[in-house]
Amino acid sequence: MAHVEVVSPASLLGTVSLKGIYILGYGWLYGMSVWVSFFGGIIAFRTLPRHQFGALQHKTFPIYFSSSIRLSLALLGLWAYAHSELLANITSPLRADVAQTYVLGSVIALQSCNQFVVGPMTSRTMFQRHKLEKEEGKNYNEPGVSAQMKALNTKFGMLHGMSSLANLGAVIALTFHGLWIGSYGL
Repeated sequence: MAHVEVVSPASLLGTVSLKGIYILGYGWLYGMSVWVSFFGGIIAFRTLPRHQFGALQHKTFPIYFSSSIRLSLALLGLWAYAHSELLANITSPLRADVAQTYVLGSVIALQSCNQFVVGPMTSRTMFQRHKLEKEEGKNYNEPGVSAQMKALNTKFGMLHGMSSLANLGAVIALTFHGLWIGSYGL
C-alpha cells in the first residue's frame, strides 16, 4: 500500500522544491507551446479576417517567443544546478544529462531565431504585403497582382515556413524532453 501524506503546513512547504518548480515550468512551457502552435493560431485563423489575424499574430508571437526563451533558460539553469557534473562533461552528448542540456539549448536557439530574426522579418513582409494590397486594390492571391506582390508572397511564404519549422523543432525538442523527464525523472 502506498504511503499517504497528511496535509499539514510542513507538507505544503515541502511541495516547494526544485523538482516541483521544474515540473511547473516545463508544464507551462510545453502547454503554451502546444496551444500556440496547434490550437490558438488555427482558431484565430479560422475566426478572424486575415489582416486582423496577422495583427494578432504580430502581437502574440513576440510574447510567446520571449516567454519560451525565458522559461527554457530557467529550465536549463535548474537542470544544470541539479546535474553537478554537467559542465565537466558538456562535450559528451551521449550522456543523458548533457543530451537534455542540448535539447533545452536547441529550444532556446530556435525560439531566439524566431524572436530576433525570422519573426521580425516575417512581420515586416506581411505588413508590406498588406500595404501593397491596399495600393493595388487586390488581395495578395488574386489573379493579376504585380510582380512586387508576387515577390512579397514568395518572401513571406519562405519566412513563414522557416518560422514554422523552427517552432516545430522547439515543440519536438520539448516533447522529447518531457518524455525523458517523465520516464527517467529529473
